[in-house]
Amino acid sequence: MKATSFIQECKAELEKVHWPTRQEVVSSTVVVLVTVFIFSLFLSASDFIFLKLLKWFWALGT
Repeated sequence: MKATSFIQECKAELEKVHWPTRQEVVSSTVVVLVTVFIFSLFLSASDFIFLKLLKWFWALGT
């Protein structure tokens, strides 16, 4: 395959791509950030509770 035909085919394929609008990118980014924030809160709370339970169990043994 020649380099020029490869570049032409790449350009033709890129023209078929549906590129998102700025508003779509912003709204998707907000969804991702909110989801990450919620999961981080959940994981932090789970870690805190698990740590408290472990300390309580260890205190039972002494």
